[in-house]
Amino acid sequence: MATFNDDSAQYLISTVSKRSGVKSDLVRAWERRYQAVTPTRTAGGHRVYTDQDIARLKLLNQATGNGHSISQIAQFSLDDLKNLLKNETDETAPALHASTYTSGNRIHLAEDYIEKCYATVLAFDAKTLESHFENAIVELGSEAFIEHLLTPLLTRIGERWKTGELRPVHEHMASAIIRSLTYILRNNNPCAANAPKMIVSTPIGQLHELGALLAAIMAELKGWQVTYLGANLPAEEIAAAVKFTNARAVTISLSFSTDDHVVPKELRRLKKLIGNDVALIVGGRAAAHYKAALDEVGVLNIQSYEHFRQLLDQLGANNVAQQCL
Repeated sequence: MATFNDDSAQYLISTVSKRSGVKSDLVRAWERRYQAVTPTRTAGGHRVYTDQDIARLKLLNQATGNGHSISQIAQFSLDDLKNLLKNETDETAPALHASTYTSGNRIHLAEDYIEKCYATVLAFDAKTLESHFENAIVELGSEAFIEHLLTPLLTRIGERWKTGELRPVHEHMASAIIRSLTYILRNNNPCAANAPKMIVSTPIGQLHELGALLAAIMAELKGWQVTYLGANLPAEEIAAAVKFTNARAVTISLSFSTDDHVVPKELRRLKKLIGNDVALIVGGRAAAHYKAALDEVGVLNIQSYEHFRQLLDQLGANNVAQQCL
């Protein structure tokens, strides 16, 4: 463990994040929850890290990326971590090494977290909910966290709000915590220079932005360079962002359904402004309510997270093909 006068402790967290590939918020979460690294502090109170800390974080990042649980490997020595990665495909690796999660195991783990998280929402315990979310992100990975934990949890919260078991403030509390964890959820790896570009937003009148935010994160995880604009923007502004960034796709989230004609009108206007060379992707809980308008405009309607990933892969492949022409 580094001591306060350890001369090797010389790197600030911003440098550690760049060199290890682990975002600063995630470094702090691993410190706080699992003591994966133990930085010292300067006289001014800034965390400082050693080369060994950076090496540990690099290896932990690789291992968790392969599906290992941070809670199981955080205390491994550098040699153990190196051996774990070296023997990744070796079925005779020592039993002390953390086992990888299969898809089924991840779903079961997510279901356990859903129950724990809902109980904390019901108790209006924001601090514990944030802790559960941080641990789940690390153990499940961002995609599984969003698809198998967060989305079902938010659906349950919405349903229980309608029945009166929860109040709107419960949903607002959970949503605020999710927004605060965005930087942990987002992709640690820089986009490729030729990565396709996307604009993500919600149209006028659609004030709930969480669906759009999660779509932006999923697109980043698939290698897209995403510009997230937030909620409640007119078609002209979204189209302007497409022009400024030379985006190949726009993703719109619809979370609230009404009987007015604002959303269909905005979608028609947006499609006209961006033209046929830019894909218009629409999803969200209320998308089905606007099916007639979506069919008329000719958007790519997201059916599921897996369908969204397939669309991203297809559009990304088309972008590469166009660049090669």
